Amino acid sequence: MTVDQAKENNFKDKLLSVIVPAYKCPTIVRDLEAIDRYLKELNWKHELICVVDGKASAKDKTCELAMEAKKIGVKVYCYEENQGKGYAIRYGMARAKGELVAFIDAGSDLNASGLGLALEHMKWYEADIIIGSKRHKASKIDYPSRRRILSWIVQRATRFVFGFNVSDTQTGLKLFRREVLDDVLPRLLVKRWAFDVEILAVAHRQGFRKIYESPIELQFNGM
Repeated sequence: MTVDQAKENNFKDKLLSVIVPAYKCPTIVRDLEAIDRYLKELNWKHELICVVDGKASAKDKTCELAMEAKKIGVKVYCYEENQGKGYAIRYGMARAKGELVAFIDAGSDLNASGLGLALEHMKWYEADIIIGSKRHKASKIDYPSRRRILSWIVQRATRFVFGFNVSDTQTGLKLFRREVLDDVLPRLLVKRWAFDVEILAVAHRQGFRKIYESPIELQFNGM
């Protein structure tokens, strides 16, 4: 066995934890099943953790629906009050056991294949963090032009304020080495939508500079 083969085998032996934050998501069972099915086809040892970020109303059945995914081994956590996406992801990460930890948005916009591409990029670059990016040249996206413009503005502002150069901080798919999270999570403050930028900014400040982007498939469904 070559050194490269040994490194690849060692990387694939790592447990992958995938956090799926969900809020007002009627497709959650389908989303979780698709992610689980893809990772099984990839033959990757994994745990899937769904965090339902509170109830939108008395009629919101996201938690009850997510509980159905326990039959395929998904760990499901629900709490009553909406706390924000960042809080939900941190809640899941605190309960994750993997040496690699990812999160991917619910809602069926993002294809689960983005996880496999992120894993490959992490192995190739020996990265600290991999960011799924709409602006990667190999990404396949169907996305409204107004959101493309907003993404461009956020990217420019991020580069100016925080000093790290990535083209898309807001896509809901990221992969981290456990060592990064152990250092960074206790330092975070944001619970809601600026979480993606904050976790990257703090990681960069702490010296985790090997941050790279990987392609995604995205079909915007307006949810």
